[in-house]
Amino acid sequence: MIEISNIHKSFGSLEVLGGIDLRIGRGEVVSIVGPSGAGKTTLLQIMGTLSRPDSGTLRIAGTDVLAMSDRRLTRFRGDHIGFVFQFHQLLPEFSALENVMIPALIARRSKAEAQRRATELLDFMGLADRCTHKPAELSGGEKQRVAVARALVNAPDVVLADEPSGSLDSHNKAELHQLFFDLRRQFGQTFVIVTHDEQLAATTDRTIHLADGLVVRETHRDDDAIDAGGSSGTSGFSGSPAAPTTEPSTPA
Repeated sequence: MIEISNIHKSFGSLEVLGGIDLRIGRGEVVSIVGPSGAGKTTLLQIMGTLSRPDSGTLRIAGTDVLAMSDRRLTRFRGDHIGFVFQFHQLLPEFSALENVMIPALIARRSKAEAQRRATELLDFMGLADRCTHKPAELSGGEKQRVAVARALVNAPDVVLADEPSGSLDSHNKAELHQLFFDLRRQFGQTFVIVTHDEQLAATTDRTIHLADGLVVRETHRDDDAIDAGGSSGTSGFSGSPAAPTTEPSTPA
């Protein structure tokens, strides 16, 4: 699904990523953790084609995205990658349904198709009765679920999330975390999540630990940590993961 090889990125004299190698399989839910300044968000932006690395290769769904022109890359991003941010970034003048429809309309889907898909997703999110409400009329948890639906409306290959539960209370965090697994089970969705939330990271299939712009170790949910230089390494995943034997429980 995502293959990253020897990615370097500097800002001036500061090297933020010092040679990242990483593979993420279809249907995986992967978290990326590390201290501030480790390069987590920079890596996510490169994976999302929002930023180009100084060197290295990036393939998404078999496509060498770094070889694309900016115009082709913009179209590829809209069709294949969804984004969820810490703050929902919903447009206040539009309803929940309209906010979810916008990426589909930008991708030149018909209005009827965009509305059908958006309605289906909001129903799956438990928001069928909130479709006509504007963001100011929604709770924090509802806004973030609308943002997740918006990320999924074009059926992307992967959803990239940057601190998606960072602005939520504990109850809404738990619901959002469970939602990622529900979406994986229902749609086979791949998620890559940058987070400082240890509880969320502990529930994902794999946790990639960054420090000083490098992958220093990898933790599997049911296994011990693996050093980046170990035989299993960060590039050792191939194929679709087996379904987890347990999912995070839905809060009461």
